[in-house]
Amino acid sequence: MRARRGSLGWTLAELAARCGISQRFLSDVEAGRANISIVNLQALARAMGTSASEILAGAPTADRRGCIVLLGLRGAGKSTIGPRLAARLDLPWFELDGLIEAEAGLSLGEVFAVHGERWYRRLEFQVLRRFLDQNERAVLATGGGIVTASDAFDMLLQRCTTVWLRARPSDHLERVLKQGDARPGAGRLHAMADLRALLAEREPLYSKSDLVIETSALGIAGSVEALVQQIRSREASTARA
Repeated sequence: MRARRGSLGWTLAELAARCGISQRFLSDVEAGRANISIVNLQALARAMGTSASEILAGAPTADRRGCIVLLGLRGAGKSTIGPRLAARLDLPWFELDGLIEAEAGLSLGEVFAVHGERWYRRLEFQVLRRFLDQNERAVLATGGGIVTASDAFDMLLQRCTTVWLRARPSDHLERVLKQGDARPGAGRLHAMADLRALLAEREPLYSKSDLVIETSALGIAGSVEALVQQIRSREASTARA
């Protein structure tokens, strides 16, 4: 059910509105925490353009489009590795934050200051869904917190090849500092503690990615090369299948 919903690009709220079943119950069904009656299963299947028998037989293969999505905290190397990877694969390069700013007509800082995080997340999902609908092949960098937005993250997992750019906390902080976030010594220690806690919190989410690249160990050039090889290998395996 989750795979089918993801391939349609729908949130749980949208599916609930279409089939007349509560969003909370649908969430429990998708997570395997609740049973669903035959009547509700039929309503759910009709809403998603399929049949109850197809759902019971097993979820269809997700629509894994050619978009390669880079995940990771700020300082993971997304903005550096992304353009080089896109050039190697002859694909267009995009950053989701830039697309959101263009849509809102505001910088990200202004979006959060004026509208708040909830508004930002709704806009993020809308921009992301439209981007995936319009782009069959691309390399896209996302914001570090997208993994905490379940609807957007589920859509990425279902429709894209996701890549976690994993780095040591010290490398994350050093790269952020090089981007202009200058802190005194005490501030650095506090920032490092916060960064370690954030990584520990999000690691279970990032680890759901299709590919994991150790950027600290491989460096920029090595990370790009490893990604190119793994992506081409996946594409070759899909073609043989």
